[in-house]
Amino acid sequence: MLEITGLHVAYGGIQAVRSITFHVNQGETVALIGANGAGKSSTLKAIARVIDAVGGDVHFCGEKISRIAPHEVIRKGIALVPEGRGVFPRLTVLENLQMGAYIRNATVEAEKDLKMVFDYFPRLKEREAQLAGTLSGGEQQMLAIGRALMSRPKMLLLDEPSMGLAPIMVQKIFEVVRAVAADGMTILLIEQNARLALQCSQRGYVMESGEISLNGDSAALLDDPKVRAAYLGE
Repeated sequence: MLEITGLHVAYGGIQAVRSITFHVNQGETVALIGANGAGKSSTLKAIARVIDAVGGDVHFCGEKISRIAPHEVIRKGIALVPEGRGVFPRLTVLENLQMGAYIRNATVEAEKDLKMVFDYFPRLKEREAQLAGTLSGGEQQMLAIGRALMSRPKMLLLDEPSMGLAPIMVQKIFEVVRAVAADGMTILLIEQNARLALQCSQRGYVMESGEISLNGDSAALLDDPKVRAAYLGE
């Protein structure tokens, strides 16, 4: 479904991503793990066209999307849940979710999707009239994921969904990530908690200094001595 070939991202003279190649199959959850500064977020931003890659190609569902506008990436079916959530603080929960459906004209279908989001996140239903800026960090993360789902994507890009959250909220967020995946969503997941990321995915890639140093089935990576020493605290 997603094919990345020779992707290269740079900020001035700093090379953040160095000609990486990887793929995500339809219906898979794939984890991208690595230390801070490894180039993981830059990779997701380049796929979503939030930043420009300086080299390489991105193909989605057989179509090259490496040079299209960011809003066209959303129309193609890719939704990014950014690091830091990026909710609209002065809009209500409901208005934030409705913003997620702005590319769609089918009001009836959007209402169905709103119900789906509230089924995933009952807490958002309870707070639908509340300003997003007054929500807790975990609730804002729920809202960011719900807003992305409102675009009815074919693929979710999740950038550090557990960052800054209490353990109980991390558990709730990942329960929903697993449920969304079980319902058929394709997911590319960046997560600082490498163990959690690999437990939630079928395959994984390890990034170091902008390059992919290791890849394989998530279960195998969990047992890999290098991964255990570097990322699992063992």
